[in-house]
Amino acid sequence: MHRYRSHTCGALREADIGQEVRLSGWCHRIRDHGGLLFIDLRDHYGMTQCVVDPDSKAFGLAEKLRAEWVVKIDGKVRRRPEGTDNPELPTGTVEIFINEIEVLGEAGELPMPVFGDQEYPEEIRLKYRFLDLRREKLHQNIMTRGAIVDSMRARMKKAGFFEFQTPILTASSPEGARDFLVPSRIHPGKFYALPQAPQQYKQLLMMSGFDRYFQIAPCFRDEDPRADRLPGEFYQLDLEMSFVTQEDVFAAMEPVITGVFEEFANGKPVTKNWPRIPFAESLRKYGTDKPDLRNPLVMQDVSEHFRGSGFKVFARMLEDASNQVWAIPGPGGGSRAFCDRMNSWAQGEGQPGLGYIMWREGGEGAGPLANNIGPERTAAIRDQLGLKEGDAAFFVAGDPSKFWKFAGLARTKLGEELNLIDKDRFELAWIVDFPMYEYNEDDKKVDFSHNPFSMPQGGLEALETQDPLTIKAFQYDIACNGYEIASGGIRNHRPQAMVKAFEIAGYGEETVIERFGGMYRAFQYGAPPHGGMAAGVDRIVMLLCGTNNLREISLFPMNQRAEDLLMGAPSEVALKQLRELHIRLNLPQN
Repeated sequence: MHRYRSHTCGALREADIGQEVRLSGWCHRIRDHGGLLFIDLRDHYGMTQCVVDPDSKAFGLAEKLRAEWVVKIDGKVRRRPEGTDNPELPTGTVEIFINEIEVLGEAGELPMPVFGDQEYPEEIRLKYRFLDLRREKLHQNIMTRGAIVDSMRARMKKAGFFEFQTPILTASSPEGARDFLVPSRIHPGKFYALPQAPQQYKQLLMMSGFDRYFQIAPCFRDEDPRADRLPGEFYQLDLEMSFVTQEDVFAAMEPVITGVFEEFANGKPVTKNWPRIPFAESLRKYGTDKPDLRNPLVMQDVSEHFRGSGFKVFARMLEDASNQVWAIPGPGGGSRAFCDRMNSWAQGEGQPGLGYIMWREGGEGAGPLANNIGPERTAAIRDQLGLKEGDAAFFVAGDPSKFWKFAGLARTKLGEELNLIDKDRFELAWIVDFPMYEYNEDDKKVDFSHNPFSMPQGGLEALETQDPLTIKAFQYDIACNGYEIASGGIRNHRPQAMVKAFEIAGYGEETVIERFGGMYRAFQYGAPPHGGMAAGVDRIVMLLCGTNNLREISLFPMNQRAEDLLMGAPSEVALKQLRELHIRLNLPQN
């Protein structure tokens, strides 16, 4: 018999009854039932109930066992007594009668329990992550993550993509987030950077004649903490294709992402034919560029009903042509208490309030706005929004470029409060036609709004003849249930157009050559039209595991202060190491 086990803790069935077996694992739970000791023995594969009585030579040692001790158990498989089967376990019809126990590893007093999935402080969970990872839900999430990545790889290869590994030590890029820098010992005063994404390398692969690339790529960004991204590092399904249009990328990737979701959705419906929603339309209808389409609420412009009306606050606003009034329908929200609650919520979000109209029995409008604009305008708003008695509408007014984010938050809040969101489905969509540029209020200049390497719609001619703020780009995102899970674009592969695009954002040709020299040179020697995207592995896994916390699907994450509590990173290093790197610290004064 093997030194440690003849079977795993998830393998035994009724067919094994009568066999002498050996298991090794962790003592998950120990129960004393009037002289009989029951030990639930757990390993990576499952759990088996083991039992020992006072007549066994192993009983004395069994009494000393504690939770999470690692033991080897020898015994005979037998049928569980009638009425004690556990249908929740694959091994639930059998148990092992223990003949011998060997302690392989004792465990000290636990700082957190492994049995059960009760909440526990995150700082403790991260410091003792090796214990946290033994817990059933988190352990299963990590295994699901691995299976999802395997599925992605298989589907990409089936679609004709080949997997490449791009460099981890690269050059610092001035665009995007802050780089993690790595000092060079061999080249004093110079630094490598960890890649924020393999963007330039994957485009260079297309210049090199490789037609379809993909990679499960680690990416590193020295960003401040964000709720929807782990600090420091994340993984993405990165890909690029040659001789493609935007439609070709969509046709290649929609089946891959849909297939992954369908495989791991546990029967929940997944969008079959993804809608294409222009960026501007997404902001207008949903108040976000990553809409949760499970929420049926669609905002509408109702400015005409308030223009010249008795509600002077909105009427005066609308004298400025840049201002609008948007309505958010609230089906079933037509009670004073609910409307007041939404108004209080808006004030808590830093807004002056949230105007509303309620429709009472008979379809009469009620509330301060209804009283000011009169029954005819109130009825017109109700008809436009498709509302009825017992419903309400909420209003946001001003310059849409300033209020759309709040309007989106209000739409989400209404969907949640009125229980309108179907949580048991995955709604996927392409968000398209992103603006190429935006106005940077801080620097008072035109800047890139998305990816500086994207092809503007209309090409070089658009760059030379259009107002930059009206130029759309061949850029696209994938949205799912309120999250952006992928982003990509068709690339600007013409050197003249690339230089012009950067000039508009304030960068001269010399700057382009200095910062993106490798790619700029490659464009001079026959660059194919190409495009691609990157899908966030962590966010996709998070959605499919049914959690809203990225730490619940990552092995050894950092906390929100970008600290690894398990390994003690970041940490100070020896002066000798700093001298080898020709680095002297200039720490801030306390």
